Amino acid sequence: MSAIGWHALLVLRDVVAVVGDSVAAFELGVISEVFGIDRTGAGLPGYDFSVCAVRPGLVPTTSGFDIHVRHGLDRLVSADLVAVPAWTDHEVPPPPTLVEALHAAVARGSRVLAVCSGAFLLAASGLLDGRRAATHWQYAPLLARRYPAVAVDADVLYVEDGPVVTSAGTAAAIDACLHLVRQAHGAAVTNALARRMVVPPHRSGGQAQFVQASVPAFDGGTDLAALLAWVQQHLADPLTVEQLAARALMSPRTFARRFKAA
Repeated sequence: MSAIGWHALLVLRDVVAVVGDSVAAFELGVISEVFGIDRTGAGLPGYDFSVCAVRPGLVPTTSGFDIHVRHGLDRLVSADLVAVPAWTDHEVPPPPTLVEALHAAVARGSRVLAVCSGAFLLAASGLLDGRRAATHWQYAPLLARRYPAVAVDADVLYVEDGPVVTSAGTAAAIDACLHLVRQAHGAAVTNALARRMVVPPHRSGGQAQFVQASVPAFDGGTDLAALLAWVQQHLADPLTVEQLAARALMSPRTFARRFKAA
């Protein structure tokens, strides 16, 4: 089914995060922040949100504390969205019961969201075969080598391919979650939710995960060296060309020419 078809069918009321023998606390926290907090008093949608595990009970986090998970995989039966808040990048086959539950969820029309290394679980389950997928740039080469049937994109925040959404790590999970909220409830609801969370309401999935652009070093030989050093200490100020030219004791035209050359 095309991505457009999945957009039209998106219903988002029941959300389940599924964890394994351990869980990434921040990634689970992002999913819980978006879908697990009751904001109906502010006019925002509410969700039936739960966390389930392959083995319910105490599940350790990667941050040194445990969480108590009450539900097993049977909780996935009613889910509109199954979210995987990271997984392991080790070559360990996922439990067959979980693979079966994920495929059954997709067959029923559920969406699946994988955050960061959660893409490894979906790839091992066969849900990413022939699909484009994102993951944290650090894991992307390994995911591509291990699962050649997956078109891994290491440069984007998140990817939607049919019923599956995969995202890069950490904050990119927020963008992927808000993308799904926007499809289900529209831009106005998403903007209001983002305002509550104090995050940007939309970052395109195709945006780069990071831009490596260092601040250039200027040697003392240029007549702009002192000015540029001063500018780097005042980046929060509204600096105009005219102001900078005056500080450099140049006309705006001369300043612009020399600044460009520098």
